[in-house]
Order: sequence, then structure tokens, then C-alpha cells
Amino acid sequence: MSKSILITGCSTGIGYVCAHALKQRGYQVIASCRKAEDVERLKAEGLTCLHLDLTDSDSISLAVQQALHITGGRLDALFNNGAYGQPGALEDLPTQALREQFETNFFGWHQLVTEVLPVMRAQGHGRIIQNSSVLGFAAMKYRGAYNASKFAIEGWTDTIRLELLDSNIHISLLEPGPIETQFRANAKAAFLKWIAIDTSVHQHAYQQQLRRLDKESSGNAFVLPAESCIAPVIDALESTHPKIRYRITTPTIMFAVLKRILPTRLLDKILMRAA
Repeated sequence: MSKSILITGCSTGIGYVCAHALKQRGYQVIASCRKAEDVERLKAEGLTCLHLDLTDSDSISLAVQQALHITGGRLDALFNNGAYGQPGALEDLPTQALREQFETNFFGWHQLVTEVLPVMRAQGHGRIIQNSSVLGFAAMKYRGAYNASKFAIEGWTDTIRLELLDSNIHISLLEPGPIETQFRANAKAAFLKWIAIDTSVHQHAYQQQLRRLDKESSGNAFVLPAESCIAPVIDALESTHPKIRYRITTPTIMFAVLKRILPTRLLDKILMRAA
């Protein structure tokens, strides 16, 4: 019997390539997307795909019920991947902007895990993968809302890992760095929604940020394609002893080391240049 997995955020990027790769590997993949048109597009590509809006509690519960109906009541794995980045200096972001960031990037993930854990406990096994970021442990300016949500996911995941030690349910974190996806386009839309550029003391920096977000490609020398996340996801799903953290891209590995060995003020200078 093929293993089943529910994946969020499959319209593009990491979720999209992993859904297709795992289907080709023989998994029973239940992909999910927020937009109806993306659900239909993925269905046309041969994937089983559900509507799932991480900001809507009822949508999450319905998607879990539908997934369990498809799989016959079991779920071998969950890949929490759907997220977006809210750019902007923290002093310019209204509280509602952070609430929306956390609804998608944190609270929706929490609900999904709490709804699938009883199923995994009953069947005696399960794998959970949380797609974090280098910004889940290394903060960069103008990314504070996203930083906060990913730092929260890291702490949340470390805690529940301890609470699952007496089970056969394993939880792992992916920590990608620069990955070539449509992340910038979504970030720009969130930026324009909440930031009053012309009245901000960060106006000049924001103009630079907008130019960066407008580019079709990141231009980062260390950027990797979304496909670079497939192998770590497979290892997290299939290894007898899956890693707690899978660090992807050179910057993620480098900053993980630098954070351990450098004084904070020196690391701050490096992070300012990296931003």
C-alpha cells in the first residue's frame, strides 16, 4: 500500500515540485492550494488536489476530512509548506498585518498538526515536515513579520518533537535559504497592501526593496531551484532516523555555523550586509 501525504501550498515552488516528485515515487499525494483555479490546474496535471485556505479554520478541517476520506482514514505524512513573506519595517506594519502573517504561517499549521496527530497516533506512526527558513533562526531587517512567524515555527516544532518522543511520529524542519520560487511576487503584494511607502522613514530602502521584488529572478549567487528540496523531503519521510533540521543552500549552512560561533553584534553586521 502506498504511503499517503497531505501537502499545503502546492500552487508553485517547493510544494508543487515535491507533490509531483512524491507522486512519481509512488506516494498517494493529496496536494492542496488556496485558490480554486490552482486546484483545478493541479488536477488537470494528474494530482489529487484539495482547496485549503490556511487562514480559514473551517477550510482546514474540511480539507483534513476530505484527505482522510480519500485515503481510507489514514495519513502517513503531513508537509506544512504553505506560507508567504510580509516585507516591511516592523514600525511600519500594523498589528493586523502580523496577525495575517501568523494566520497563514503559524496558526494554520498548528491546526493542521493537531487535527492529523490523533490519526497518526491511532495508526501508530507518522511523519510531519515543517518548511521553515534560514530566517527561522537568523533575522534580517525588513523581514520582521516573516522572521517572527518562522522563529515561532522553529520553537513550536522543537517543543512538539519533545512531546512526541514516546511515539513513532517524527517531525522535521526544512530550513531553505534562497530558493527560486514566486515568493517575491507574493511578498510584493503583501508589501503594497500594508506599507505606506511615501510617509516612512524607510522610504529609500523600500524603493530598493521594490526593485528587488520586481525582478524575475533573485540574482542571488547561492540561489537553488525548488527541486533542491525534494531529496531532503524524501529523507525526512523515509529515513529510519530523519534529521531534526535539513539545512538547504549555502547561506543556511553558513549562518547556522556563524550564529554558534560569532558574537551577536558581529553577526548583526554580516546579516545587515546580507539583507
